Amino acid sequence: GNAAHELRTPLALMQAQLELFSAEHADVTPETAAFLSLLQEQTERMAQMTKILLEMSELRTVPCDDRVELAPMIEEIFTDLAPLAESKCIALEADGGAVLTGSDPLLYRLLFNLTENAIRYGRPDGAVHIAVSEADGNVQIRVRDHGPGIPEEELPFVKQKFYKGSSKARGSGIGLAVCEEIVTMHGGTLTLENAEGGGTLVTICIPTGEE
Repeated sequence: GNAAHELRTPLALMQAQLELFSAEHADVTPETAAFLSLLQEQTERMAQMTKILLEMSELRTVPCDDRVELAPMIEEIFTDLAPLAESKCIALEADGGAVLTGSDPLLYRLLFNLTENAIRYGRPDGAVHIAVSEADGNVQIRVRDHGPGIPEEELPFVKQKFYKGSSKARGSGIGLAVCEEIVTMHGGTLTLENAEGGGTLVTICIPTGEE
């Protein structure tokens, strides 16, 4: 958290200078333009990683006493991610619902991240399905895609911070670690497996928080 905080200012300065230089030198050679584009892309990735690290360091200070209705939250997430899903011709499907006690913004972030991952790594013309159910004082959320799945040898490691296996080569290696941290904060568990018939299945189990 401290390191990420210190990195924010120099990264922001680098981004600003790159944007200014690019705006003032629109007539550079194609090679220089490609180089500038690469610098901007990688600086943005570092900035995003820094933001996520800061969020992870601050997660445990967030109160978890909201009453959260999952069905409308998932509907809102589907609306927000519709352009990405449509670009890959992926259908977004959901069924079931439940109410639990927790942090509304963190649970939104959890489900948004998992849904976005499922779309990005899903098979074009496939589907992403979220099923919510409640039993014995626990809420179960299952997020399923129809992508290539995760190599079996990588499954034990994909939730570790900064791990980047072959199926996540373009990611920061932090997203699933953030998701598991959020689930742990809510007293729950997150498991990841290859679904029968192909694709990846993420299963979350969180207590409803009701007395």
